[in-house]
Amino acid sequence: MPIPVGSPAPDFTLKTKNASGVSEVRLSASYGSQHTVLLFFPLAFTGVCTQEMCDLSSGLARYSELGARVLGVSVDSPFALEAWAQKENISVPLLSDLNKKTAQDYGVLLEDLAGLGSVSARAAFVIDKAGVVRYSEQTATPKDLPNFAAIQQCLAQLG
Repeated sequence: MPIPVGSPAPDFTLKTKNASGVSEVRLSASYGSQHTVLLFFPLAFTGVCTQEMCDLSSGLARYSELGARVLGVSVDSPFALEAWAQKENISVPLLSDLNKKTAQDYGVLLEDLAGLGSVSARAAFVIDKAGVVRYSEQTATPKDLPNFAAIQQCLAQLG
């Protein structure tokens, strides 16, 4: 069960890989300056995950206008995530939760997905500038996308 609205967001530092190399992204680095939309997804190179991240990449400007950065998180390695991002032109920063601790901290770790082992569920969180969860959703199945209209509405209300 995902952590509820009103909870302090569990902080994390996760690795990402892009053309300039491997780097770390810390959630709390944006506290005080911008909101964060945190999107957990099961696995790179899968149909629904590709649709979600490609759609978000083409609409990132809207989230910037709402004062938010968007981060995607999966249990894939940073190298697999970079290859996927390059192949699909994904511009959302993709973070590797290879040890699955962040998915567990957010209450969205699925113990087994179709015999593939544990992966993160498809889930969405809006974390405000103070580090408090203002929106929390885990989809009914990994095939369902989060309610992006509700996420944008939450961000608009945060101002």
